[in-house]
Amino acid sequence: MSSSYFIFIVLCGLFHYGSTIMCYECNSAINSLCLEAKLPDSLKKNCSDHDRGVTHTLCRKIVQHVDYGVNGRLPESRVIRSCGWDESKFKGQCYHRAGYGGRQEVCSCLTDYCNGAKGTTASTTFLTTAIMFIGSIICQ
Repeated sequence: MSSSYFIFIVLCGLFHYGSTIMCYECNSAINSLCLEAKLPDSLKKNCSDHDRGVTHTLCRKIVQHVDYGVNGRLPESRVIRSCGWDESKFKGQCYHRAGYGGRQEVCSCLTDYCNGAKGTTASTTFLTTAIMFIGSIICQ
């Protein structure tokens, strides 16, 4: 009976895991905390809180470089982190854009808070391990 409860709890967790994504949201042009190696909890956002008529399915990090002064502003770099959606071939990948004196790297990822500082996340590893463990219990 206890294994049934365990399976039920894990399945509920998997449903919650797929129902929303949590990302960091900030723009270093207006919040210097966005540049930190360890981002503060105050920048965490539940993407389902947005009401834009879309389901957010990924986190995005954009690093922009403006190489020349424009409209009286000096050359600058900034980091933008946000919730996002993308059904193109770039979902879960990085790509580069350049032109008109600037360039940017746009990366999207599919796990909670993956648009933070570089590093690995344990949530995908945990999910895979949990599924394999449940499968081994059920198949016995």
